[in-house]
Amino acid sequence: MRRRLPAVALVLGTVLALLAAAPALAAGYRYWSFWDGAAGGQWSYATQGPSLARPADGSVQGFRFAVSKDAAAEAAKPRAAADFEAVCGATAAAEGRKRVALVIDFGVQADAPSGEVVPQEAPRTACAQVAPEATTAEALVAVAKPLRYNSAALLCAIAGFPQHGCGEQIADSGAAEASASPSGSAPGGGGPSAGLLAGIALVAVLAAAGVWQSRRRGR
Repeated sequence: MRRRLPAVALVLGTVLALLAAAPALAAGYRYWSFWDGAAGGQWSYATQGPSLARPADGSVQGFRFAVSKDAAAEAAKPRAAADFEAVCGATAAAEGRKRVALVIDFGVQADAPSGEVVPQEAPRTACAQVAPEATTAEALVAVAKPLRYNSAALLCAIAGFPQHGCGEQIADSGAAEASASPSGSAPGGGGPSAGLLAGIALVAVLAAAGVWQSRRRGR
């Protein structure tokens, strides 16, 4: 039994090392993140998706397309301030309607999918005047259609950008992985990455080698 302990310890140590390294294999997800305007022109990561959020009159809502980490603190924010007056100040209030300031940041060319060009470098702003009960998604479609969603109702494209893809997981090399499956306004989990699968295979080989070595010593 004592002879088997080093082999078992080796296998367990390798498993723990691989599990600890697995999150670092992905650089992030390529997706549209959704933001609420906060005091002082700042942005706060939205806790609801745009199809559920119902902003009040005078609200500012932001969208940013980028390759971002799967964490609100690390996601790329819109590069324009959340300033209602700057966006909607020239739009007169109307009875029975609400004004929602929208900041749409298409991001940088480096984050665009292969073969696609960012529509504009500077963030686009628009003042949507919609019904009082309208959602952010309805305000967005009023000023920046066409929108594109996937089968899970995740917002994939604004004003037709990007034309393809939706929330792909991006490896450190910059290559997209098809296993990703974001949900809501933030990306979520997905299938195991190629690196993790390779690590599992390595663990299996080491485990077999450990058993073989233990049996050899026991003879």
